[in-house]
Amino acid sequence: MTDRTQPTLHTQRLILRPFSLADAPAVQQLAGDRAVAASTLSIPHPYPDGLAEAWIRTHPEQFATGKAITLAVTLIDNRLCGSIGLGLVPEFYLAELGYWIGVPFWGQGYCTEAAQRLIDYGFQALGLNRIQGTHYTDNPASGRVMEKLGMVYEGCRRQHTCKNGVFKDIRLYGLLRQDWASKP
Repeated sequence: MTDRTQPTLHTQRLILRPFSLADAPAVQQLAGDRAVAASTLSIPHPYPDGLAEAWIRTHPEQFATGKAITLAVTLIDNRLCGSIGLGLVPEFYLAELGYWIGVPFWGQGYCTEAAQRLIDYGFQALGLNRIQGTHYTDNPASGRVMEKLGMVYEGCRRQHTCKNGVFKDIRLYGLLRQDWASKP
């Protein structure tokens, strides 16, 4: 990565842009929903005051150092509906896809649309060879998103993480550059 400025990416219905501190109240409200927090490893419930601001402040340095890209998923009218990102491992040309969408925006295809655009950016602009993602087995909707993206199911990691005192299985999906490049 030579350009250290976080990008703004566009789709037909969405703008993927860097977060600003003005997004913090919406992040706390949307990500702090019990249903969203339950489906992710790192989002707590209840969502404490100040956490969104602290999280947003980490994004520019993470991008500048090549560790991650995290973007706000917004509608064309700039309403925040979620977050999407890639955890980067540049030495292996690898990234881990992660996302969450607020409950009021579920079931409208926003996650798939945003993820497809970020995957394209990852392979085109970042020169990645592999993008992978995981989801809890009790969140099959996330698996459907990955399948729509052309990601291939690669296995189940049993009791891989502990969330709220419960060991949870995760399903792993992967997409290689060669498979992405051959998509119609």
